[in-house]
Amino acid sequence: MDQKIINLYDSYTHSQLSRKEFIKKLSVLAGGTAMALTMLPLLENNYAAAASLVNEEELSTEMITYKGVNGEMKGLLAKPKNGKNLGTVLVIHENRGLNPHTMDVTKQVAAAGFMALGVDALSVIGGTPADEDKAREEIGKLNPADNLQNFLLGLDYLRKHKDGNGKVGCVGFCWGGRMANLLAVNDPNLKAAVAYYGSQAEVADVPKIKASLMLHYAGLDERINAGIPAYEAALKQHKIDYQIFIYEGVNHAFNNNTSPTRYNEAAAKLAWGRTIDLFKKKLN
Repeated sequence: MDQKIINLYDSYTHSQLSRKEFIKKLSVLAGGTAMALTMLPLLENNYAAAASLVNEEELSTEMITYKGVNGEMKGLLAKPKNGKNLGTVLVIHENRGLNPHTMDVTKQVAAAGFMALGVDALSVIGGTPADEDKAREEIGKLNPADNLQNFLLGLDYLRKHKDGNGKVGCVGFCWGGRMANLLAVNDPNLKAAVAYYGSQAEVADVPKIKASLMLHYAGLDERINAGIPAYEAALKQHKIDYQIFIYEGVNHAFNNNTSPTRYNEAAAKLAWGRTIDLFKKKLN
């Protein structure tokens, strides 16, 4: 698919561009409304078509709640059946809330031998809506300070869980990648933070980071990658334990197997293997 179309979709999902305007712009690039509507299923997430990457029979899963800043936070907790003394990982969704894809990622972390908690940032409005545009709109309305505290409280929930070993890491994607960087800045006890194609923390805050960082970027993701040089310079200057991987020729959201146009299996598998290796090193 033409990269201009993929870039347009990326802009649509990360801005206030209305769906009507997006379809209008897509129609111009596609050569007509009919062709644009044909392309839509290739651009938008398709949860039904994406097979789960785990054997759920080996896992214990449940929806849990914990106390947030302004009410209860909800999330999917997953771990190996009968697992005890486990390293723990907070999983942070994209800007569409806790959808089936992020739940599957949470289970993938559990299948690798950890206790994983996929938190729903939209718990504050009753949970993630099925309409992705609505979810994206509500994400944009969240109070940043309260939202950050709700995820920090999620780390505390894992740190104190009876089946955990007290060591906590996090992994986030897109919007959640940004949050992973912010958690590294704001939680001095965080052991590891992994950010997939997420915008960077403020350079001035880098000295606060105590966690080991792993940063995955898509080579074609110019919007997010623009922040890499300054961030990396600060990480080097302050001797932060970090790794940066840039996967050439792939798009933002390359890990999302429900997004057929942007998903890249080879890059996703390589990045995931590196992610789990870091967690095994830092959390076990």
